[in-house]
Amino acid sequence: MDYFTSPSSFNHRTEFLCTGRKYHFVDQSPADYKKGQTPTLVCVHGFPDCWYGWRYQIKPWVQRGFRVVVPDMLGYGGTDKPQSPVEYSTKRLCADLSAILDLLDISQAVFLGHDWGAYIVSRFALWHPDRLLAMIILSVPYSPPSLEYVAVDTIAKIAPNLSYQAYFEEERSTKEIESNLDTFLRVIYRSPNPTQRFKISQLYKGPEVLANLHELDFYNKVFQQGMNGPLNYYRTALYRHEEELAAKLSPNLQPDLPVLFIWGTRDITTTSSLIQKAHKFIPRLLNLALEERGHWILVEARDTITEKIAQWLEDLVLEAQRARL
Repeated sequence: MDYFTSPSSFNHRTEFLCTGRKYHFVDQSPADYKKGQTPTLVCVHGFPDCWYGWRYQIKPWVQRGFRVVVPDMLGYGGTDKPQSPVEYSTKRLCADLSAILDLLDISQAVFLGHDWGAYIVSRFALWHPDRLLAMIILSVPYSPPSLEYVAVDTIAKIAPNLSYQAYFEEERSTKEIESNLDTFLRVIYRSPNPTQRFKISQLYKGPEVLANLHELDFYNKVFQQGMNGPLNYYRTALYRHEEELAAKLSPNLQPDLPVLFIWGTRDITTTSSLIQKAHKFIPRLLNLALEERGHWILVEARDTITEKIAQWLEDLVLEAQRARL
């Protein structure tokens, strides 16, 4: 493993938040960091991942002048791992993210999310709208809070491409995946074959694994700590719905919030209808499709993702500077 992506080459922190939870996160700043001036990027990973999912982006973005903060989300890596699914509701996860900003004495940041991270960041924009400078979501398009509860197994019937979620929701999936962890990771970390459906439940052996042997070894060690926490995210649908309904969350994001959505055209979890619907709720939404790329675009299209996002953010900074003239 080269130094550029070696886990030990990043600046790690473990802190207790005001929410009472312990979080591990990477906190990397440029040499010329200036408090209150250097923009901060908060990167939120998905399933099954950890802070390391952003390994190819962290240092290049720091070199471009950004402070980059990447937590292990609740249930992952060095962060607390409560057993109960209710602890993983997005309201609570968003409170943790806000608490990380408080800990670092940062009033606002750019939030980025991939997969589950995209969903969490989108909800953060609803629960804590005053704390975002911009939002970038990858692979999972924005979906508004629903007035009616829709069970996961119902969603799986409506959208067969999401049927894996029904399996992850079942408690038996925890022990079954833990018993076949290396195989599970090798199946997950692949770019889908364009001629076949990627079926996790059948352990379809598709194209080459995207992670190398060192990276797979790292992920195996991370998830040997247990899969209950990561899988609990799929067991929170009712809790999330009840919290959002009680709070009467608006489906609309702040009208002046810049939002970038990036997805791979071969990602079977992303549908064009959801992408188009998002424009109704996000006035300043820009979509960017990556042709012939799958779900793991942070790895598959690492250089493109790194450059496109950095350029988009730099353009926003210039836009803000011109507005102040």
